[in-house]
Amino acid sequence: MRLVSFLQVLLLLGTAAYLALFTLENPALVRLPLPFGRGELTVSVGVSVSLFLLLGALFTALLLLPGLWRERLRRQWEARERRAAEDRLTATLQARLGAMLPAAPDPAPEQEPA
Repeated sequence: MRLVSFLQVLLLLGTAAYLALFTLENPALVRLPLPFGRGELTVSVGVSVSLFLLLGALFTALLLLPGLWRERLRRQWEARERRAAEDRLTATLQARLGAMLPAAPDPAPEQEPA
């Protein structure tokens, strides 16, 4: 899973570098069609590059979230299990130590001199 994430980041950085070079060499306007045939949006190449780079970053984040979420849940479960095992061991140890202690003899009452 880490290799896939690493490759995604490398791909995103490579795309960003390519688009940055493209933006620097082509300071023109780009027409982006709006959904449902409502016309078009005219923006500079730099703004369109930034927009698509942001979309790529969001897509990468959405791909990473399920794995991160699963890892978080797994760590919480492990911590809960570890705490329960420690509690059981503590109770067992206390019970064994309590069983090993001999009963203390009652001290003899002191007699007062008359």
